Amino acid sequence: MNYQNQEIKSGITLHQIQTENYKTNLYAVFIATPLKRENVTLDALLTAVLRRGTKNLPSQEQISQKLEMMYGASFDCGVEKTGDNHIIKFYLEALSEEFLPKKEELIEECIKIILDLAFNPLTENNCFKPEYVEGEKKNLAQIIEGKIDNKSRYSYDRCTEEMFKDKPYGLYKFGYVEDLSKITPESLYEYYKKLIENCKIDIFCSGRIQNHNIKEIVQNNENIQKLQARKPEYIVNNETTEEENNNPTKVVNESMQVTQGKLVMGLNINETSENSRFIASVYNAILGGGANSKLFQNVREKQSLAYTANSGYVRAKNSIFIRCGIEIPNYQKAVDTIKQQLQDIQNGDFSQEDVQNSKELILASVEGITEEQDTEITYYYGQELADQFVSIEEYANKIKQVTKEQIMNLAKKVTINTIYFLKD
Repeated sequence: MNYQNQEIKSGITLHQIQTENYKTNLYAVFIATPLKRENVTLDALLTAVLRRGTKNLPSQEQISQKLEMMYGASFDCGVEKTGDNHIIKFYLEALSEEFLPKKEELIEECIKIILDLAFNPLTENNCFKPEYVEGEKKNLAQIIEGKIDNKSRYSYDRCTEEMFKDKPYGLYKFGYVEDLSKITPESLYEYYKKLIENCKIDIFCSGRIQNHNIKEIVQNNENIQKLQARKPEYIVNNETTEEENNNPTKVVNESMQVTQGKLVMGLNINETSENSRFIASVYNAILGGGANSKLFQNVREKQSLAYTANSGYVRAKNSIFIRCGIEIPNYQKAVDTIKQQLQDIQNGDFSQEDVQNSKELILASVEGITEEQDTEITYYYGQELADQFVSIEEYANKIKQVTKEQIMNLAKKVTINTIYFLKD
């Protein structure tokens, strides 16, 4: 296997992916902390401030100049919800050393810069640079207020918010405008120091790295040496995170100036047995995973009730979200037709060919994991957070073993938690 992980210190893990599929190496640092209402805005703002500069490269202009000198290397960072964790992500991509015009220690330089960006930020008078903090507060406020512009994404976020009301996963990943005014350069820096002492840290190196002692480079890095071992604060993401929920379906209607209705239905999968996630993946593919799925064929094609109709499985929350763009008067008929598809799968009203087509759809996606460096890193990071390591090959084999009977049994444990409809 081309993947290995090693503990650098307690709570700090190095992951190496040896691959010759690319001419670039990809480096990533992930900082994981539990999603909390009081911290979600701080995390989002912190991500934006950290990218502005380090003690060694104190401005974005200097960071860009340095990356340009490194044969056009690129850097990005962001914040993401993964299960009940909030993840601050840093990525740096650069040419593999064997493709450089002259011999240089580019791997070591890349690791130094990405660790600097994460763990050696620019500070003034024991706080973040005030102009950076104020500028990013304005930018973040625009992002939060602008979430309403993409009605499809907005509807999905609102359904998630209602489905997981008063729970961590219901929080908006970029936080809340009303919290921004409370944040000062001093309070943000104090939060950062506390976060770095307690968070789970994962460092990834992917590419042509076999002739380099990556572990030694990371261990000897001055920023890593400053970090203390920790019992990391994070939430293990797996199917058992969510308790079984038998509450009646919540229906939420919201009015806005829209020409097309947005229907989102959140489903609970009340099954946490071993291998249930693989069965749920095939179930979801049959339900709404592609052009052969029940939602596409029955809601969109046969009944012409929707412009779009699909579903997605969120493994970390053991949930499925159905998403449809519909004519507003078609709401009730669309909901009834979707419910009929759920009932049909329970009753076994699908063929072995449907099962096989759905498996092939998933297997094509699984095979594609190693074709994108960031996708491969994301896969292995997901295994790390779930604390249930499954190799890519094993994952494919588990999908192949799913039976029609298992899908029907799982379908009987699927319930509709929330129906959200955005209309005019």
